[in-house]
Amino acid sequence: MIKKVLSKDVEEIYALTKSCAKHLIENDIFQWNEHYPSLEVLKRDIELQQLYKLEIDNVIAGIIVLTEIEDVEYKNVKWLTENNNNLYIHRLAVHPNFQGKGYAKQLMDFAENFAKKNSYNSVRLDTFSQNLRNLKFYKNRNYKQLESIYFPKQSKFPFYCFELVLNA
Repeated sequence: MIKKVLSKDVEEIYALTKSCAKHLIENDIFQWNEHYPSLEVLKRDIELQQLYKLEIDNVIAGIIVLTEIEDVEYKNVKWLTENNNNLYIHRLAVHPNFQGKGYAKQLMDFAENFAKKNSYNSVRLDTFSQNLRNLKFYKNRNYKQLESIYFPKQSKFPFYCFELVLNA
């Protein structure tokens, strides 16, 4: 079941993101690190009620952020739709112990259904250019790859922006 994260979940969520960061680094994907995502970022997501969790047998297996807030890094991106009424996805993560079971797909299905139900024009996100698995995942979901943006505290490599148009 996917539902909003509660403040009592913050330590379990933080541990999940740290496990994901470690797993990525072990696979030479330098997307997340000791700076990101921070505990403060996760607490803010919870306060804004934009962080969702997927629970399997009372264990948080995955998370996803759904927000209308456009990050400053996105300001110069030439999106496919107007800059209003868009849903942004951040911090999609599935604990390494639960990967390969379709849970990322479930989280994305939830996000896209949420966007359609709430009449958003599109779903927007970014993913690390060196994470080939993620790139394939989003392209297979019909997201269009757009421009590159940079997060210097995370990597010297770019992150690619993607958009799925729902209501043009």
